[in-house]
Amino acid sequence: MSTSPTYISYPFTEFQGDLKAVANELPTPTGTQVLVKVEYCGVCHSDVHLHDGYYELGQGKKLKLEERGIHLPVTLGHEIVGRVVAAGEEAGELPEGPALVYPWTGCGECSVCRRGEENLCSRPAALGVHKPGGYAQYVLVPHPRYIMSIGKLNPAHASLLACSGLTTYSAIKKIGTVYDDESVVVVGCGGLGLLAIRILALRGVKNIIALDLAAEKRELAVQVGATATFDPASEKVIQNIQAAAREKCVAVLDFVGSGPTVELGIALPRRGGKVIVVGLHGGELRYPIPYVITRAISIIGSYTGSLPEQRELVEFAQQHELFNFPIRTRPLHEANDALRDLARGKVQGRVVLDNR
Repeated sequence: MSTSPTYISYPFTEFQGDLKAVANELPTPTGTQVLVKVEYCGVCHSDVHLHDGYYELGQGKKLKLEERGIHLPVTLGHEIVGRVVAAGEEAGELPEGPALVYPWTGCGECSVCRRGEENLCSRPAALGVHKPGGYAQYVLVPHPRYIMSIGKLNPAHASLLACSGLTTYSAIKKIGTVYDDESVVVVGCGGLGLLAIRILALRGVKNIIALDLAAEKRELAVQVGATATFDPASEKVIQNIQAAAREKCVAVLDFVGSGPTVELGIALPRRGGKVIVVGLHGGELRYPIPYVITRAISIIGSYTGSLPEQRELVEFAQQHELFNFPIRTRPLHEANDALRDLARGKVQGRVVLDNR
């Protein structure tokens, strides 16, 4: 008797529980579906929040992710590079060689999706969130439009373009033009913050100020392009940042997203400046409304990025060396340990799972 081929994935069956190896029947793609053999998958801080099962809302309140359409079991992993191994009869032309998977898929039918902003769809179907992701040997992608060649990019590094890269790139685009006498403040120098500093420097921003509690992360920020760094818990930090920014902070990029960091960020921009919040550490925001009006500041939430922005970023990465900070690979079977190390703050730079 013949048996169907199987593959291994590493889902969790309870929030905050261990990721354990599970054998699954290998799916046969139909229609526009594409089966991708995962080669690399980034371990992202978003995975930590998903594994926790909630977002902090402040004052002891939590937003449970089961209320956001995320149901157990969950196979994490949305930063995927792999190779196409099979496709449905309607898939059409497919890339050869290593390819990046855009994970932020939506329903594909609503006006938001038709606009190319599937990451904002009210019926999300994101890989590694709502659908099985890349902490696995294979992943099923709904349409070939979500798969793009990475050319000669390092495939382990290129996996980070699907979330860390895309999220920072999309947030930076929301700033608009930055003139030579203006400054941008980056809050949080983990994987996203470091990549944001690098992209800002490559885009010609002259004055990039980085904030982080950890001295070693502030040192990394300087190495990737920051012109000044500060401990946000230090005395007179607002005055010191504004002096370094020459009181011309045009934007703050907050990759922590806690109550204290957003409160600090709002104090920094010049009139007409922007505070772009990306991190999901949690909390709540309280700020006098007249100050928002009289300072003409914009407080913007930025969530991942669109499919067109993903394609722009891949092209940008092919023209520039983005990743000049530590990136470590670990075998796929260490997914559970890799995720928990990230949650405990034991990772400098980024970790990528290797399934070759």
